[in-house]
Amino acid sequence: MEKNWKMVNDKHIWEGWFVSDFIRELEVTFPYQNLKTKDDVRKWCKSEQPYYKKHIPMVANHFINKLNLSK
Repeated sequence: MEKNWKMVNDKHIWEGWFVSDFIRELEVTFPYQNLKTKDDVRKWCKSEQPYYKKHIPMVANHFINKLNLSK
C-alpha cells in the first residue's frame, strides 16, 4: 500500500506541482474547515488549490479519507 501511495503522491499534475504539493498547501487550512460531505470536500479542494482550478480526485480523496467519509 505504501508503494501505491507514493506513486499517487508523486503524480505530476501541473507545471511542476505534484499531488503531494497540493495536499501540503491545503493541509494548513484543513483543520479549520467545517466539511460534512464528500461534495463539500471536493468543492473546498477545488476552490483552495493554488494555481489550478480543476478537480483533482487524489487530493480530494486524501481529505475525504482523513474525515472518514469514504464509507
